[in-house]
Amino acid sequence: MAKGSNDAPARPGVSSLTQQWKTEQQALRGRLIVRPLRPLPRFVAGADMAYSSDKKTAYASALVYDREDRRVVEVVHVARPVDAPYVPSFLSFREGPALLEAIRKLKHPFGVVMFDGQGYAHPRRCGLASHVAIQLDVPALGVAKSRLIGTFDEPTPAAGSASPLMDKGEQIGLVLRTRDNTRPLFISIGHRVDLATAADLVLACCTKYRVPEPTRQADIEVAKSKRQIALR
Repeated sequence: MAKGSNDAPARPGVSSLTQQWKTEQQALRGRLIVRPLRPLPRFVAGADMAYSSDKKTAYASALVYDREDRRVVEVVHVARPVDAPYVPSFLSFREGPALLEAIRKLKHPFGVVMFDGQGYAHPRRCGLASHVAIQLDVPALGVAKSRLIGTFDEPTPAAGSASPLMDKGEQIGLVLRTRDNTRPLFISIGHRVDLATAADLVLACCTKYRVPEPTRQADIEVAKSKRQIALR
């Protein structure tokens, strides 16, 4: 998922904007549903995005991955202007519009969306995966390659081992090792799934790579789209 560490600092006057955003996050958090998603869907959407070198354009890609045939069956791309400043823990307001547009363009049915980012594992329990999924009212989970908040014990080295990601006495996610002796992923609920479903789905979508195919392929597609547009 695109990070904002190289973006320009937030513009003056952003404090009033963040207050509005906090209110929106809290309202969305109140609509979040946690429940098992069984059986695991065969078709899993993946979504990721990147920025142009000047950070003025957001590129988003969404796709549908067939778990049984292990192949991508649809890909869509979106490019649109960035219309929100970078503010830590409010990334969904900057990246969400492009991801929403891309996912809405998908024609092939899917049962769940994997986002390269955080869901419930967020200071206000409404990261990008939750924010976008609640707006779409679709099942979703966050699959992050790094921790945003929380503490955890390192899982054992074997694939499938996991440990709770905790914050303020609450389990906010799962630290999951998907392959032997590789760095774990940080899994969290997006919407209309539970942690057990999320963990099982991530493992079911991993092949020979650490990252599950829906988000891995989405990352490849968005990089490809960015290059193609830059060459025009």
